[in-house]
Amino acid sequence: MTDQLTRVSRFRALHERPEPLLLPNPWDAGTARLLAALGFEALATTSLGVANALGRTRAGRQEILDNCRLISEATGLPVNADLENGFADDPAEAARMVADACAHGAAGASIEDATGDPRSPIYAFEPAVERVRAAVEVARGLPVPLVLTARAENLLHGVDDLGDTIRRLQAFEAAGADVLYAPGLRTLDQMRAVVSSVGKPVNVVMGFADPGITLEQLAEIGVRRVSVGGAFSRLALRAFLDGAREMRAGRFGFVTGMASIGELHEAFR
Repeated sequence: MTDQLTRVSRFRALHERPEPLLLPNPWDAGTARLLAALGFEALATTSLGVANALGRTRAGRQEILDNCRLISEATGLPVNADLENGFADDPAEAARMVADACAHGAAGASIEDATGDPRSPIYAFEPAVERVRAAVEVARGLPVPLVLTARAENLLHGVDDLGDTIRRLQAFEAAGADVLYAPGLRTLDQMRAVVSSVGKPVNVVMGFADPGITLEQLAEIGVRRVSVGGAFSRLALRAFLDGAREMRAGRFGFVTGMASIGELHEAFR
């Protein structure tokens, strides 16, 4: 409990300094330890990365929680848990997953307003806010009050309405969320519009953004946290597929691009 409380306190502090927190997304113990060895200060799980590792399009509730524990135990770093929509429509049931994430070692957790139903991909405004309010209540009542991130998912699900996205983030802030997050922002102008419209730290995910944007530019407009979502998992799988296709064609040049065993063992000791 003391160790987890220390991680939560550290995670909060990392959102309060002037420079943005770089929050990479490992998907297993090995990638978590590699990122820690590179000097990252905190980690975040990725539900897409878990699903990719399982060979499915979506991971289950317990699989995501088990992955949270795996990554939390792999290093001494604070870990933010990607809980998707809490795997429930009911606000109280969705919020229960925040408590479960805490029990699995998380220092922070995110809850989103995507339904998981392609026919109606985003919760209506009031239910979305109520879900965040319920998650905040659970987070505040925990022995180690997690850093709660509220996500507005419009831009990832075909709802190209930045105004509604900002309205939701403002309501999530009023409901008590610690961090605000709108995945799918692509430009600095969009990011600036979001940051200037709220008072809480904003997370930007660069897996969907213009890759020419630099950390210095993000800092200048007030972004406080930068993640990459499932990008590292997809990057690794791209290299795997390229190598496998080369092998299938009878060529083996891909072995020249391997990480050295020494580098891996150094991180895994």
